[in-house]
Amino acid sequence: MRKPALAVVAVIAVLLLCTGALVAFHIRHVLTDTRARIVDEGRLAFDFGLIAPIDNPEFESLPAPDGYQAGAVFQGKLYLAGPNGLAEYTSLNSPAKRFRTGIELPPSPIVRLVTGILRADSGPQLVLATSGDGVLWFDGRGFRQLRPRSSAARDITALLPLASGDLLIGTRQLGLLLFDGKTLTVFHPALANLYITALAGDEGDFWVGTRSRGVFHWHAGEIDSFDGSPTLPDPQVEAIVQSAGKTYVGTPIGVEEFEEHGGRVSPSRTLALGSFAHALAIEGDTLTLATIDQGIREVALVPKRALLTSQSGNDEAVQAESFFTDDGLFAIGQQGVFRRMPSGEWSRVLSAATSRLADRNISALGFAPDGRLWIGYFDHGMDILSLDSHASAEHVEDDHVFCVNRIVADPNRDTMDVATANGLALFDAAGRERQVLLHRDGLIADQVTDVFIEPNRTVVATPAGLTFIDAGGMQSIYAFHGLVNNHVYTLADNPHTNDLLAGTLGGVSLIDLRGVLQGEIQSVPRNLTTVNSGLKHNWTTAIAAVDDGWFVGSYGGGIMRLDSAGHFTSMDGVSGPIEINPNAMLVTARHVLAGSLGDGLLAYDRANQRWSRVSAGLPSMNVTAIAEHHGEVYVGTDNGVVRIAEDRMPW
Repeated sequence: MRKPALAVVAVIAVLLLCTGALVAFHIRHVLTDTRARIVDEGRLAFDFGLIAPIDNPEFESLPAPDGYQAGAVFQGKLYLAGPNGLAEYTSLNSPAKRFRTGIELPPSPIVRLVTGILRADSGPQLVLATSGDGVLWFDGRGFRQLRPRSSAARDITALLPLASGDLLIGTRQLGLLLFDGKTLTVFHPALANLYITALAGDEGDFWVGTRSRGVFHWHAGEIDSFDGSPTLPDPQVEAIVQSAGKTYVGTPIGVEEFEEHGGRVSPSRTLALGSFAHALAIEGDTLTLATIDQGIREVALVPKRALLTSQSGNDEAVQAESFFTDDGLFAIGQQGVFRRMPSGEWSRVLSAATSRLADRNISALGFAPDGRLWIGYFDHGMDILSLDSHASAEHVEDDHVFCVNRIVADPNRDTMDVATANGLALFDAAGRERQVLLHRDGLIADQVTDVFIEPNRTVVATPAGLTFIDAGGMQSIYAFHGLVNNHVYTLADNPHTNDLLAGTLGGVSLIDLRGVLQGEIQSVPRNLTTVNSGLKHNWTTAIAAVDDGWFVGSYGGGIMRLDSAGHFTSMDGVSGPIEINPNAMLVTARHVLAGSLGDGLLAYDRANQRWSRVSAGLPSMNVTAIAEHHGEVYVGTDNGVVRIAEDRMPW
């Protein structure tokens, strides 16, 4: 009886093994078949190879927050990644070796960091996702880069290395991509053109989180979608983590637990309802959340345990961007790196580097008469920095000085005018806010986009028209008075006449300032658009007076020359499909400089009448502001500020 029983057991074991092999084969077949079906329609062009360090053309960075986003342990070393690049620590007490964006690395922030093996590689590598330059691989010695030729495919948001050697790549616009070492394709039509936020799982069973479509579950060639209530607390997915056969999906209002029932995965319970679960980690039976406004929180995954708020050893709330594990759980945040101790408290093990600036996302630059640099941020107020000391900048941030659009010195009144999304803030020479002008005070709108200073008058640009301020009060003009479009982005004068140029969403208006008299508003004498002139794109974002005419920058048409007779002419290399950022244009004695959305810094040599493009040394290709002081050019980007002596610039 024993031998037949053993034989039955052996047969069952063989059947189970065969069934498992068939399932694995089926999964691989489905994946291969799916890739084959979409490869022709979803194949993306790319470049893949080694990258060499960039020769720094002597750009110097102004110290800004590291803003680490991710961390991983690789080859026994700790790596931290963020907008500034990649920092390598041989130990927590050792100084970091840094690979900087724009120098050793491409000019894009690093947003994700994982380890994985690509096909044909001999071992694991560090894999870095960038927000504009594709994917990087680091083997401890050098970097390789997967750089799709489509800019949308280079904006990476999530990575998932697979055991097969393939790499799943989440993007902000194109959805989920697959790279197998030789081809880059859209993984599946159902997962195309999505804003991917998170990935988790393995080759046959993985989860895809999105910004507004909930979460997708891929399993054995099928896709299930969970896109909101009642299956998710919120359709915006921030993070995904898996443990013990269950999947946890973090959203802005809680975490949903998914588990398998009867061969199908479905939501089972909601945890930490009301918590903004930005990042997730699991250790044992504890789910740890990094929240936006409540520090780190812990949720017991077994009954009868309370929700805890975790703090560091000095009672300082820990704000974290992500977690990683290495003989314990670590959290990465603006303050540094923290480790969870056996007591449950978080202890700081690595402090963030000191920074002179409050933020990295620059929106405006301007020098005050006393030589201090005023730095406006997209959504973090403003810094006033003394360049002749090593002290941190003086930070200004309130209900009005929050989103800064433009900073202009008024030499007639010895003040600084700061155009914001909520009024025109006027500061005295010491940097003290003295007054804020709003719609209720006479401006045509609260939002101010540009300011033009004359000896006896100030002109304020807004999305509703123009307001003229002089000793007699305020008066405004808009489309009713002949302005080509109400939304004005930029202002410039003609140094030889009384003309003022207003760049708008609908073209350029030429205004005779002599016609704007107190109590009598005359119509705009002339408008230039794509219909009645050689202007290539109406959306005008920057204008600068150059010689006897102007350089006119637009959002989508690059830069054109406008002469005093009102004729537009193209300029070699810059009059194409280029987005010029609002008011990112500066004229010096030797150059005209312009900041673009994705083409770096554009530089015009006035003597040789030739344009060049500058990218080497920039922390980002999105140049948002430019200023000059004592022969040095300051370049603001969405990833920090750099400066260089004008006579050392690379052109």
